[in-house]
Amino acid sequence: METKLNPALGADDIARFVRDGFVRVDSAFSAETAAKARAILWTVTGCDPDDPTTWTRPVIRLDQLDQNPFREAANTAVLHSAFDRLVGKGRWLPRGGLGTFPVRFPSAKEPGDDGWHIDVSFGYEEPDFMDWRANVRSRGRALLMLFLFSDVGADDAPTRIRVGSHIDIARQLAPAGEAGLTLRELASDGFAGSAHRREELATGPAGTVYLCHPFLVHSAQKHRGKEPRFMAQPPLLPREPICLERPDDDYSPVEQAIRRALVT
Repeated sequence: METKLNPALGADDIARFVRDGFVRVDSAFSAETAAKARAILWTVTGCDPDDPTTWTRPVIRLDQLDQNPFREAANTAVLHSAFDRLVGKGRWLPRGGLGTFPVRFPSAKEPGDDGWHIDVSFGYEEPDFMDWRANVRSRGRALLMLFLFSDVGADDAPTRIRVGSHIDIARQLAPAGEAGLTLRELASDGFAGSAHRREELATGPAGTVYLCHPFLVHSAQKHRGKEPRFMAQPPLLPREPICLERPDDDYSPVEQAIRRALVT
């Protein structure tokens, strides 16, 4: 996995995002902020960081948290600059906090949530999450983001990424138009349409953030390491709809990737 040290994304980063569907931003927030956030997360899990006998489940899912460390992590100058570059200045909404924390613990048990998928983005009024939807203009989601709040190595349940799979999903969604497809429809073949793609792992030190195209196919995996993995997986919400037909041709990289998928 390539390491990014520059505070703002350059032309090579943008090209990589359009081609691969994600870019890694190192030191997106500080190690100190990550440590403060972990302390809060430990409390919310109800587990004791010094007593592994309390780590009885392979994964604990936590919802929205808006304490200072989470707001700070989500709103650094580095990330705001990256959002401008990938989504377009003024086209995204700042986050008041972070949510969807799948905290993964070392365990011999199967986590039960490690299938390939994309994060769908509308239709949440349906009680069954398999009926939630995505469409070709990614209604309701500008980016998928992976915030690492602990150091994550290859054995620490890093998210698995299918490089370039956003292209396959854009092509799958296009015929469905504005209505899009449900997660059940997208997953009907087990996401076999991207099975040929190369895999990479979302590893890195605490403070690393992966900024991903909303159509990127990814999956969880079992934790084979020694220390729990703390990560947030929130969306970046759009201020205005993603547009695939702009009169001024001012397409964001998110839009460019979709358009390129549909003409090649």
